[in-house]
Amino acid sequence: MTARPRALLVLAWASLVANIGIVLTGGIVRLTGSGLGCPTWPRCTDESFVPHGELGVHGVIEFGNRLLTFVVAAVAILTFLAAWRHGRRELLLLALVIGLGVPAQAVIGGITVLTDLNPWIVALHLLVSLAMVSAAVLLIRWVLDGPGPRAGVVHRGFRALAWAIFAAGWGVLYIGTIVTGSGPHAGDADAPRNGLDPRAWSQFHVDLVFLMLGLTIAAVILLHVLHAPARVRRPAYALLGVELAQGVVGFAQYYLGLPIALVALHLLGAALTAAAITWLVVAMRAPAEVATQAKSGSMATATNSSDR
Repeated sequence: MTARPRALLVLAWASLVANIGIVLTGGIVRLTGSGLGCPTWPRCTDESFVPHGELGVHGVIEFGNRLLTFVVAAVAILTFLAAWRHGRRELLLLALVIGLGVPAQAVIGGITVLTDLNPWIVALHLLVSLAMVSAAVLLIRWVLDGPGPRAGVVHRGFRALAWAIFAAGWGVLYIGTIVTGSGPHAGDADAPRNGLDPRAWSQFHVDLVFLMLGLTIAAVILLHVLHAPARVRRPAYALLGVELAQGVVGFAQYYLGLPIALVALHLLGAALTAAAITWLVVAMRAPAEVATQAKSGSMATATNSSDR
């Protein structure tokens, strides 16, 4: 295998951290009622790009979140340049997709402000950020794996199960945005809600969470039975841990009346969920040489176990 491009790997990790960070700061904007702290876009006010004293702390919070976009953009540009220098086509295309996500998010964020925080646009804004988190995880995995053909390292039955977890995970994330759009944290006292029943949609959200959790437990058991390589077991264990933590935080925030700190923590968990489900599915394929070694090791382990 060829040497890993260290600078690109560092930047890929920076992209992941930056995109998770902006998910969290965007949530803080909404949770503190600062969504219209800058009442227009792309300027903060009709006369200025920066907030003034009359906008108070809400203007500072919203403007700070907008400034963080430039950090994400800078990381994306550096990542693209590093991928371009490295020369691998798939890395370059993926870095380009992540980079194009930044101006796309800026436009969606502007539409969010101009529509007075329409909950469906707010939901789209979050989902695109979560997709960028997933793309950053994929970039990290591809950089770590190196160039060349890839092959599966687990049985096709497990691959189907992992993709079912991935689909259920995105269902959980999407329904979570609907629950949020029906709840009290609108981002501004006068912002509209989606008009749906928060209790009914919260129950649907919980049902999907239990489905995802059950599938993940089944995956962990199956990986043990199959003596799967560590590159697949680790993300499955991590995903299970994230799900359990999210469940505790989710139930706590619901029964405590949605305190801001717990909702923010739950939002961070959503970003980690997007990262973990992506890590699981991308770990199932590896460079052909690694895949062959992993399968040989799994068969040897299974043979030794059966001989005991």
